[in-house]
Amino acid sequence: MKLSVPDILLAAKQNEIDELRRLTSRARFVGLLGHMIHVLQAERGASSIYLASAGKRFEANRRHLIAESEAVESLLRASFQEQLDTPQNGPARQYSLMAWVLLGLESLPELRKRIAEFSIDAEAAVTEISRIVAGLSALIFEVADSALNPAISRSLVALFNFVQGKEQTGQERAVGALILAAGLCERKYQQRLLHLIEAQERSFQVFSEFAGDAARAQWQAIQETPEIIRIERLRRILASAQDGASIDANLINEWFDCCSERLERMWKIQCSLVDGLLEHCNVLIAEAERDLHDSEGLLKGLMAHPPASAGQVERLFDPASPASREGAFMPGAHLGSHPGQAVIDMLQAQSDRLARMENELETARRSLNERKLIERAKGLLMARMGIAEEAAYRMLRQTAMDQNRRIVDVAEAALALPAFIGGDGRRGSSRP
Repeated sequence: MKLSVPDILLAAKQNEIDELRRLTSRARFVGLLGHMIHVLQAERGASSIYLASAGKRFEANRRHLIAESEAVESLLRASFQEQLDTPQNGPARQYSLMAWVLLGLESLPELRKRIAEFSIDAEAAVTEISRIVAGLSALIFEVADSALNPAISRSLVALFNFVQGKEQTGQERAVGALILAAGLCERKYQQRLLHLIEAQERSFQVFSEFAGDAARAQWQAIQETPEIIRIERLRRILASAQDGASIDANLINEWFDCCSERLERMWKIQCSLVDGLLEHCNVLIAEAERDLHDSEGLLKGLMAHPPASAGQVERLFDPASPASREGAFMPGAHLGSHPGQAVIDMLQAQSDRLARMENELETARRSLNERKLIERAKGLLMARMGIAEEAAYRMLRQTAMDQNRRIVDVAEAALALPAFIGGDGRRGSSRP
């Protein structure tokens, strides 16, 4: 069969529909990843208090949350299989991350046993569960980074940053619980708490830039709830205590309840974001299928009516007809009376649409790439200087402020110039 422009247009539209259907499958996958993160956050919080209180608190609550985690894990494993059964659903890196997450999930039964036997301390348990959550978050990031539709990509960027902020909120709950359960302020926990509060602000700022009006309104409503005032009060108590000072351990229930209420409200927003993502995919599929139907009608019209431009051949040797216009592929008024004009208009409209999509997609990917750069630069500073994550970020931020540059530009410079951090731990130094 001879290749034709309408055939290519139809193929392009069909490929767009297929891609949108794959995006819908990946959106459901992201929803399950987010659900797994949510239940592990709850289990982590209960486990930290259970261990820190030597089993006096949250024993029944922890068992209930483990059962919930296991149920969601079963659904996630089935979704993993669905992704493997549909190779076009994601790049190779996505499968590598899936394997890493599965490895973490398979370690959970042993970890839970160690928690029950008190053969692991609260800090180590929180770290182990957080490592699994980090892998789940990385999978969401990978799906967002590989999305080809700009509108969907923006939604995924908003969702990823919201999930990231929610995870930082969950970590804050766990760290604060460790301090209160012990009834004693430790500087390392206090510094971690401050870093998590700051990290949340960054994540939710990016979320707000990419989210829709409805999601931003939901988020703003959370900021006006009573538990936020109580959390801020407890944050001040935790942040202002001197290293080694006693803290009222009876505040742990209020802290955990307030943070949990905030996380539950955030979970509802996360569910709304996933539902909105799926709805958006379905709308785009319906629109593309209507376009496909119209294109088929256009093809029938082309087959029934030869293009009027074929008459230009009769003027090939007409001296009154400019040679530069003969055979030119130019949309104009003289082509408007035949079906061929619709094909030309469609080509032009599709070209303009693709250009707009590329610009929007670039904006979404730029946000993800900037986050990657900052995370890599933090890792470099941590490795070269032997400092904690929050200290690495403060160094990047302070350098950006001192030089009046964006933090991502400073991060990029640090990665491009390894001597930015000298081996002796002084900024700007180098070794011969």
